[in-house]
Amino acid sequence: MTITGLEDVNDRIAIASARFGPLSVHAPAPKLIAVSKTFASEDILPILEAGQIDFGENRVQEALGKWPALKEQFPDTILHLIGPLQTNKVKDAVALFDVIHSVDREKLAKALAKEFTATGRNLPVFVQVNIGEEPQKAGVAPTETVEFVNTCRETYGLNVRGLMCIPPAGVPAAPYFAQLAGLAKTADLHELSMGMSADFDTAIEMGATYVRVGSAIFGRREYLVD
Repeated sequence: MTITGLEDVNDRIAIASARFGPLSVHAPAPKLIAVSKTFASEDILPILEAGQIDFGENRVQEALGKWPALKEQFPDTILHLIGPLQTNKVKDAVALFDVIHSVDREKLAKALAKEFTATGRNLPVFVQVNIGEEPQKAGVAPTETVEFVNTCRETYGLNVRGLMCIPPAGVPAAPYFAQLAGLAKTADLHELSMGMSADFDTAIEMGATYVRVGSAIFGRREYLVD
């Protein structure tokens, strides 16, 4: 799919943006994060050559295997960590990534703050919200989100740019995106990382500033089974 998929997704983002417009005068236009997890460097290269800047990876170890060389070749690339981050991977994550979307607990906030101080890299971060309150998913509970954002800012000095969520599968996503937008407003945040291949048009309608799209660009993923 690759280039055709990228063009189609960008067209849909442009149409949705023109139709709905930003919900807030403070909100930037939505940006596309091309989610390249499980795809090899040779699959990513055409998308980089087409001018795509923002990419997302779920796992630090996988990203370390392909992105240092790609970023050397394309130094303007912005790499987003959109998957869970273990505290023992913080050093590697801070060295490689440019934005972290999955801050979900105080222990991680503390570890990031320590590494930012040690390296002088104060990366923008998003707080991940378990918007559907699903036990199998990471994220801060909606009722605890504003307090956690304040802790990240005031106690640990993190540059919290916005909120991120993955809504429950199999149900309409719009109410969950709207809820996340409301939480962001209460927390005085202006960026929202929400929406994937199946629902990013809806996410833009609800105020998304980043949409995370993989399969609609790269095609179907082949997952290895252990």
